[in-house]
Amino acid sequence: MKKKINLYLLVAVFLTLTATLVMATAVFHHMYREQILDDMRTHAELLGALVSSGEELGERYENDDRTLRVTAIGADGEVLFDSQAGGEPLGNHADRPEVRSAEQDGEGYAVRHSDTLNRDMYYYAIQLENGDVLRISKEEDNIWSVFQRTIRGIVGIGVLMFLVCLALSHGVTGSLVRPIERMAEDIDRADEVKVYEELIPFVTTIRKQHEDILKGARMRQEFTANVSHELKTPLTSISGYAELIETGIAGEKEVQRFAGEIHRNAKRLLTLINDIIRLSELDAQHLETTESFAAVDLYELAASCVESLRLNAETHGVVLTCTGRCAVVRGSREMLEELLYNLCDNAIRYNHPGGKVEIAVGTAAECLRGSWLGRENLAEGSDIPALVVRDTGIGIPKESRERVFERFYRVDKSRSKQTGGTGLGLAIVKHIVAQHHAQLTLQSEEGAGTEIYVKFAEEE
Repeated sequence: MKKKINLYLLVAVFLTLTATLVMATAVFHHMYREQILDDMRTHAELLGALVSSGEELGERYENDDRTLRVTAIGADGEVLFDSQAGGEPLGNHADRPEVRSAEQDGEGYAVRHSDTLNRDMYYYAIQLENGDVLRISKEEDNIWSVFQRTIRGIVGIGVLMFLVCLALSHGVTGSLVRPIERMAEDIDRADEVKVYEELIPFVTTIRKQHEDILKGARMRQEFTANVSHELKTPLTSISGYAELIETGIAGEKEVQRFAGEIHRNAKRLLTLINDIIRLSELDAQHLETTESFAAVDLYELAASCVESLRLNAETHGVVLTCTGRCAVVRGSREMLEELLYNLCDNAIRYNHPGGKVEIAVGTAAECLRGSWLGRENLAEGSDIPALVVRDTGIGIPKESRERVFERFYRVDKSRSKQTGGTGLGLAIVKHIVAQHHAQLTLQSEEGAGTEIYVKFAEEE
């Protein structure tokens, strides 16, 4: 990055210096020409005054080898005198631009190549009082000759400026990159690094991404530790019972009981593995678009869920019912089925014999109208589809209500293991709710029951 910034700055400096040099040379040459013409005008006016006073040009300029050339031209264009012709005959000068301008306007000038002297010349002409034209000329220094005389000074200044700009670009690049380098060395202390105002959004984004990465790493570490622990427990039980049977220590009566324990732990292990796989799939799909979503009737899914869990509810001595009406949302049928199943399974699992579990489906207002825990105030003017799963179970202590959606968190660990819970059901629910951009709230009272309320996003 430093090399690129330095390179771009130096290229910009080089182009700027080159353009400045060319422009300065052109301006200097233009000013030089203007100065030459002003000098020639002054000289011509003085010489014209001398000629008008009677002085002969030949007496002053004959065989003069100075660079200034003086020419007297008659009214008919014939050359009367030329200080550098060397006696050679000269053609008619009536068609010369500076001569014509002098005859028309009193003065004229031009810059052109002289065939006589084979050089580029400045010409300036004035008309005398007798009608003749007095013209003086001087060899032109073109732009390259001017440039050649000043090349050493210009190159020296250019090299000096380039070195100064090189040092400045190095310093500017260092000041730009230094905050980024300091953040890279210790991203955890990025807040203490002073950066330019333009870099603040970049620094904020990098810091947030770093915090998210660290949080994700901690979560994965905790998840791995929890998975290892959860898998170890049933595997240890299975291994222990199998060893007792294998060594013949267990009698015929114990074999049947041990086999039942092996089956129960194996079933719990399989359920746990399935939940872990499902949770991993949901983690991988957290950025999935809603293109695969379709219209789904929540009430139809709820009724189907009641039928599939009815036997399980009867086994636990719990009454499972479904109330409400058709409520269509856009979502994944498979995920919503899983959401309802996990909520109802938890409500049955952590209930009392003779308890009740109800799924209410409809609008937010309709779902909360029959709240067992007095939550009707949450449903103000809402036509948005929603569902509620409410139970009369053991409830959740206040200090645990924020944590029940964490992976492997259990309010009552002994009861969870007895009923075969994995501690991942509500974590899966939370992921599914997030996938559907829905809102989830929980209300619970110990000994009175729990309500979990899911309000879906309003259709646009």
